[in-house]
Amino acid sequence: MAQIKIKQIKSRIGAPKVQKLTLDALGLRKMNHVVVKEDNPSIRGMVKRVHHLVEVVEA
Repeated sequence: MAQIKIKQIKSRIGAPKVQKLTLDALGLRKMNHVVVKEDNPSIRGMVKRVHHLVEVVEA
């Protein structure tokens, strides 16, 4: 299955609690941290919720 790279590009400080929890669920802990996840609808939904804090690269 296809994979995507997700990189946190903005700080979580000041973000609503739901967005902070979404970043945690994606495995993003700090700025410039990159994780590789399977490309599926649930991951895409989480990325959409925090699209202003992350950058997505097709892997």
